[in-house]
Amino acid sequence: MAPKTLDALHGDRYKWIALTNTTLGVFMATINSSIILISLPAIFRGIGINPLSAGNVGYLLWLLQGYLLVTAVLVISLGRLGDIMGRVRIYNLGFAVFSFASVLLALDPYRGGTGALWLVLWRLVQGVGGAMLFANSSAILVDAFPSDQRGMAMGINQVAAIGGSFIGLIAGGLLSVVDWRLVFWVSVPFGIIGTIWGYHSLRDNGKRAAATIDWWGNLTFAVGLTSVLVGIVYGIQPYLHHSMGWTSPRVLVAFVIGAVFLIAFFIIENRVTSPMFNLRLFKMRAFSTGSAAGFLAAVSRGGLQFMLIIWLQGIWLPLHGYAYSATPLWAGIYLLPLTTGFLLAGPISGYLSDRHGARILSTTGMVVFGSSFVGLLLVPTNFSYWVFAIMVFFNGVGGGMFSAPNAAAIMNSVPAEERGGAAGIQAAFMNTGFVLSIGIFFSLMIVGLTNTLPKAMFKGLSAHGVGATQAHAVANLPPVGSLFSAFLGKNPLKNLLGSQSVSHVSHADWLVLTGKHFFPDLIESSFHHGLVIVFGAAIVMSIIGAVASALRGKRYVREEQSLREHLGDAAATSSAVPGEIALESEVVQ
Repeated sequence: MAPKTLDALHGDRYKWIALTNTTLGVFMATINSSIILISLPAIFRGIGINPLSAGNVGYLLWLLQGYLLVTAVLVISLGRLGDIMGRVRIYNLGFAVFSFASVLLALDPYRGGTGALWLVLWRLVQGVGGAMLFANSSAILVDAFPSDQRGMAMGINQVAAIGGSFIGLIAGGLLSVVDWRLVFWVSVPFGIIGTIWGYHSLRDNGKRAAATIDWWGNLTFAVGLTSVLVGIVYGIQPYLHHSMGWTSPRVLVAFVIGAVFLIAFFIIENRVTSPMFNLRLFKMRAFSTGSAAGFLAAVSRGGLQFMLIIWLQGIWLPLHGYAYSATPLWAGIYLLPLTTGFLLAGPISGYLSDRHGARILSTTGMVVFGSSFVGLLLVPTNFSYWVFAIMVFFNGVGGGMFSAPNAAAIMNSVPAEERGGAAGIQAAFMNTGFVLSIGIFFSLMIVGLTNTLPKAMFKGLSAHGVGATQAHAVANLPPVGSLFSAFLGKNPLKNLLGSQSVSHVSHADWLVLTGKHFFPDLIESSFHHGLVIVFGAAIVMSIIGAVASALRGKRYVREEQSLREHLGDAAATSSAVPGEIALESEVVQ
């Protein structure tokens, strides 16, 4: 039987070692992509800087986005490098780089702007290590497991990858309460263990690609994607009298440069002998449709996470008596149903996809995922928690049902010598999707707030003694300041009014204005208007993703297709698990 033959080749013990080590690697990398979201207030207090000051917003955005930006830019190159030089070698180096950067982040010796710059720079280096781990973990797994167990293995790995981003929210809240440096120290022992263990236990079972490094492709892709993502980072910042910076020269130039270099990149990749980004992979239906669906899911998931944090921290938690300083931690705790749904559905769906294929499971998962956005739109802004918990639980279930089968189907469809590059492409889509999601969803939310918040803000401030001129000035400040303030666990009204010279306001009115209820009550209607736009976009993306998933074709495994071509239909069929494989050439278009 084919599976037993593969098990004899790889060894039952080795495949579990590979699964455990790569799961640890991606779990550590994704926890660090989100752990900083909740711990930013403590980090900025620790280095003595106000991130909401005009000159410091850049530090805030780069700490949020820099890690994801670097991983998005480098994963394809490092995945392809793994195909050439050995996946395990690049993967193990990633563990070492990640651990080294984590130590230096925790030992930040400076304060103020210099301390913030230190953190930004070493977060970028940490992102390089994370990219090495992301780019090669899936390929190492596919090399180690037989085709009838890859769904289960990828399910566990995907749960670690995406579940880690949710668990990081809770870990950041808990650790930053004790000491902000623990947010970085926590990765060090796991990184050291993973590095030593990987060097002694992992081995390259995959085919090496005899190829040269595509230097021009790497350069144009890095410059192009970096320019686009940098443009997004600055696009969500206010510009002159505009609530966002999408029309600023800096953003427009970044997008033009990005477009030029990415066009050059695709021209180069179609002409070089050994391309970094093998565009021929997209001729396979299983690969192209799965990649499209995965990218749309990543954009929707990233935007949801960001919006739910602001929803909880800026409105729901203060309305229910929580101090703003405590909201980051409690936001992570109240999002546990989302994590639980994903952790439950991921491995089960991966296991089932080994027997029944990915199409039904992943498509159903995207439908459930999209339906949860519809449910969240029907939930009032000041909701009953259990209704909210059920909606986000099903969002996690839908995400888990989709992600593991989709990842296994994509990796099964590619040639063995292309697995590193294919894994890098998937990781790039996931990380790029997350960066794009913040730009897209945040911009949509600001559009919704800009249309309704100034009038509500002016009316509320005037009713509590703030003069018309001052109320107008505060009400017309860009909404991004209020959203970031809530995101950082600061009272948005106290932050806004603190920047203005407010006179003729009684002590009682001041207590109301800066209390727990005024801002949430004020923004509730405007925020829901923004949520309609944001979640409406997520629903559309989920529908398109479900359609793409449904069009992927029947279950397809590259090695077994090759076996059929070489041995004939009867031999290939007898070597497969009964009733398991539909080896049909319609997948390769």
